[in-house]
Amino acid sequence: MNIEIKKLDEKDFKKLGICNWPIWEKEESSFEWIYDEKEQFYLIEGKIKIRTETSEFEVNPGDFVVCPKGLNCKWDVEKYAKKHYHFIEE
Repeated sequence: MNIEIKKLDEKDFKKLGICNWPIWEKEESSFEWIYDEKEQFYLIEGKIKIRTETSEFEVNPGDFVVCPKGLNCKWDVEKYAKKHYHFIEE
C-alpha cells in the first residue's frame, strides 16, 4: 500500500479548497497510525517521514499527500509540523 506525494499548482490547490480544511499541528514525535479513512493533506511547514512495511516517504512543505484507507504506518515528525487535512469516506 503506497502513499502518493505530489506538488499542486495554484489552480488545483484552490479547486480542492485546501485553505478551508482544518489544520493539525504536531511537535517532534513518533507514533504508529492506521488509517480507517482515506486522508489528503497539504504540509504547510515541518518535516515528516512516514514508514510503511515496505517503503519510507519523506514529506516536506508544499507536498500534497494522499494516504489510502487501511494504511498501517509509523509517523516520524522530525520538525514541528503543520498541515491542512481532509478525510474522505470510501
